[in-house]
Amino acid sequence: MQLEQRIEDLEMKLAFQDDTIESLNQQVIKLNDLLAEQQEKLRLLTSKLSQVEPSNIASQAEETPPPHY
Repeated sequence: MQLEQRIEDLEMKLAFQDDTIESLNQQVIKLNDLLAEQQEKLRLLTSKLSQVEPSNIASQAEETPPPHY
């Protein structure tokens, strides 16, 4: 009888763990989708910003050499 109870307990724990793993997996999928969406928005925002305002950093060709040259 005690062995049957232990097996039942283990089966219940396994079922609970399976449910927990599935819930966590669904949450990870949602977060991954959200991250991909935010990365795309950030890429678009960065692209638009660079079109509106040119970089404050001069290119190598525009840089004047330091005074010791």
